[in-house]
Amino acid sequence: MIKACIFDLDGVIVDTAKYHYLAWKRLAEELNINFNEEDNERLKGVSRMKSLDIILEIGNITLKESEKLEFADKKNKWYREYILKMEETEILPGVKIFLNQLKQNNLKIAIGSASKNALTILQRLNLIDIFDSIIDGNKVSKAKPDPEVFIKAAQEMHIKPEECVVFEDSIAGIQAAKIGQMKTIGVGNHQTLKEADKIINGFKNIDLKILEF
Repeated sequence: MIKACIFDLDGVIVDTAKYHYLAWKRLAEELNINFNEEDNERLKGVSRMKSLDIILEIGNITLKESEKLEFADKKNKWYREYILKMEETEILPGVKIFLNQLKQNNLKIAIGSASKNALTILQRLNLIDIFDSIIDGNKVSKAKPDPEVFIKAAQEMHIKPEECVVFEDSIAGIQAAKIGQMKTIGVGNHQTLKEADKIINGFKNIDLKILEF
């Protein structure tokens, strides 16, 4: 029986993917790397430094660790400039209604995100107080598909992993949840997320029946 829901943030609760893409593309252009939306798919669900490694690999560029940290910070500065202008209207359709349904039925809810900016985003969206646990990139050291972020969320909520379901839009996130012995619901492309136990296009018209496994 499901007792808790854990949500990835980017692409599930809100579409910050477009802001990540704009910031990474800006950085790639500075490095004279041709970076497009197809390349950007590879960055979904992975950490900032791993994302930079992928972009450098695309451009066949090698940098010192100090240079990589400098570029990663620059990308994050640009990204934060974008997200600090976000508004509550950017919460994806149906999400708030579904979160409220979960709370009304005494189900625990958590954020399990690789983003180090999760708290900033949730504050901008006025969602920070609704979650029982918020595990972000500042609280974990291992990137998905390692299950650390989801395991920590379950621990903070005092719920067993097998009683949790994870909502994810990335392959790495689905894999992480499965490794962590949790149920999975993919949010987005059915072909991309075919490893998930269930798949939804979004939260519009979704109710608690989706939690029946």
